[in-house]
Amino acid sequence: MTPALAQEATTATAETAVKDFSVGSPDAKVKMVEYASFTCPHCATFHETVYPQLKTEYIDTGKVHFTLREVYFDRYGLWAALIARCGGDMKYFGIHDMLFAQQKDWAASEDPMQVVEKLKTIGRAAGLEDAAMDACLNDTANAEALIKQFQTNFEADGVEGTPTLFINGSKHGNMAYEDLKAILDAELAK
Repeated sequence: MTPALAQEATTATAETAVKDFSVGSPDAKVKMVEYASFTCPHCATFHETVYPQLKTEYIDTGKVHFTLREVYFDRYGLWAALIARCGGDMKYFGIHDMLFAQQKDWAASEDPMQVVEKLKTIGRAAGLEDAAMDACLNDTANAEALIKQFQTNFEADGVEGTPTLFINGSKHGNMAYEDLKAILDAELAK
């Protein structure tokens, strides 16, 4: 028996439980995990050009269960994740979509305060209150738990960059939708 890969494990600590966010049927035949950073331009392109079709044709139809694993290469990516997570299960993927769609606007600034304000603008558009976002951004224990989980999972799964995809446990790099579709269809045919 081999040890479970991090993408298959659930991590929780006594102090702060950290969860990954998923969409699609948990009973889907294909389990897909994406390692992505909210500040990664290739991830933004994936979410602009591949993810919408993936969601429509595979996730929404119950064929694929999709999980996003956040990667924090920088503080802006961590802050973006804290804002997305602040919305909880109901708002996470909506905020996720806005973060990737508006990445060039908020992630490009060299002024951290401007980045925070732009992230809060995205949060407000999703219905989050400033006080809640301030609490989420200032939750040091949660941020430390997220970083620890990211480092553990990233290393355990041998991830070297983003986006990295795991499809039923097999690791893949970034790809066009047609290539992803071929892999998913092959998995579904098994």
